[in-house]
Amino acid sequence: MPSDQQPLQPLTPSEEAFVRELSRVMLALPRAVDADIVREAGLPLSEYTPLMHLSETPGKAMRMSELAAACSISLSGMTRVVTRLEKQGWVERTKCAQDGRGWNAALTDTGLARLEQAWPAFLVSVRRHLVDHFSGQDLTHLTATLQRVATTETGRADVAP
Repeated sequence: MPSDQQPLQPLTPSEEAFVRELSRVMLALPRAVDADIVREAGLPLSEYTPLMHLSETPGKAMRMSELAAACSISLSGMTRVVTRLEKQGWVERTKCAQDGRGWNAALTDTGLARLEQAWPAFLVSVRRHLVDHFSGQDLTHLTATLQRVATTETGRADVAP
């Protein structure tokens, strides 16, 4: 061990429990929300999420690489998702006006209507599986803490939802 590093400090039992439960939530929550919105609205979370991000941006369009980063998936993965969304008429791909090399994904009116139709199922699911468990907690503080973790790990300051 280099002399400038601190000695390893084992996790306390409460830290260990926290890390393990957080790992379980990180796996279980997306699966639960996905199952709910597929069952209730016929739209998988992998398609709902990019539609949501596009709906929140000026012009309802994002560069493909930015959309992939916002959804925390690879560019090739996002390309496959956008291809599915294009086939359904919910997204259009256009050349990026800034440099002509990149591509933008743009939400169509039909895509926005589809998102709005699926939103109630998403809302009910996220409330039931996550938000309701934090009743009475300081969500502003918790959100700031999660943003610090995300920013540190991704190197991006724009990871806020």
